[in-house]
Amino acid sequence: MRFPPRAARTGAAAVILSTLLLGGTVSATAAHAAQPAAVQAASSVQAVGDICYTDLPAEAHDTLDLIEQGGPYPFEQDGTVFQNREGLLPGQSSGYYHEYTVITPGSDDRGARRIVTGEQYQEDYYTADHYASFDLVDYGC
Repeated sequence: MRFPPRAARTGAAAVILSTLLLGGTVSATAAHAAQPAAVQAASSVQAVGDICYTDLPAEAHDTLDLIEQGGPYPFEQDGTVFQNREGLLPGQSSGYYHEYTVITPGSDDRGARRIVTGEQYQEDYYTADHYASFDLVDYGC
């Protein structure tokens, strides 16, 4: 029997295994809910990588500069609340995260790149794949 790699690393494997061996079914929500809050938070953090500020594309630097200045932003959606529906960022209350477009040269629309900011100072996440993954921006490297 194979377990999804994330389930095996987060400690949910025991819950899933015991339920399946007893003939039950397991939903991702039930397995996640069975974990202590600290484990849930740690698994969210594990879903986020990191990237050096200097390794970001130039357009991401432009976006971060605009955020620091308070705009103006090139797209109407910039600065709106990011809902974290994917659950990859650490769990926070609604309104904690906001999203901003990172211009993609040659794209006819907003493209897939974004900066998502948290409320803490320099809590900025970069995604190049429209929220499929995130990297926390490291300003110290």
